[in-house]
Amino acid sequence: MTATASNARYPSLVDRSVFITGGASGIGACLVEHFVLQGARVGFIDIDDGAGQALARQLAAGARHAPLFLKADVTDTAQLFAAIDQVRDAHGTITALLNNAANDQRHSIEETTPESWDRGVAVNLRHQFFCAQRVAPGMREAGGGSIVNFGSVSWKLKQGGMPVYTTSKSAVQGLTRSLARDLGPFNIRVNTLVPGWVMTEKQLRMWVKEESHEEIARGQCIDRKLMPEHIAAMALFLAADDSAMCTAQDFIVDGGWT
Repeated sequence: MTATASNARYPSLVDRSVFITGGASGIGACLVEHFVLQGARVGFIDIDDGAGQALARQLAAGARHAPLFLKADVTDTAQLFAAIDQVRDAHGTITALLNNAANDQRHSIEETTPESWDRGVAVNLRHQFFCAQRVAPGMREAGGGSIVNFGSVSWKLKQGGMPVYTTSKSAVQGLTRSLARDLGPFNIRVNTLVPGWVMTEKQLRMWVKEESHEEIARGQCIDRKLMPEHIAAMALFLAADDSAMCTAQDFIVDGGWT
């Protein structure tokens, strides 16, 4: 995670109540860090209690608002709603939602069962709708808000080896456009942030091999490593008032691969 003094500052994010799913590691942890540094009131959830608590402690020092971490499983809608309500009670009406949580575990067509299909959809797609459903009434009363759903370029690249993940991520863009239409009259913006292959610790440990770097170099127009802070920079813009007339759109950050 890297946030520097050269990063853009968004006055509209100061004191804003922000809710981030999957915030304990990877892209999510970078999102939490960047929003805290903007002076936002950040609440975030994850199933990794140790990592979440450690990140919250690390970022609390010197922060305008110490982040609030809650352990919650996005596939358990009751837990999810309880966490959203707790963050709202602690930080005020949530007016920026970042639906980041996902699991890109590789799996074959042959090994996929009805049960594993439902689990994959639950962690990669279903919670994004229910988070939006839960925060939308508050955003409406507040006069507006921003919902950022996280997609993936994987399905655009026809990536195999994880059909439930790629199907779910393609559906995120349909969800975004339908929510944008229904919530737009209340000044609630809904967009999809579509990352490329981001070099998180998990990706480097589990999926990025020596030949992967050659594939990335061939695919991306910009031959540099795509890092979590590149995704966070776009997320800040989409959550801030600077993107006031951006909705129902896909914002792709992939170094020009797709």
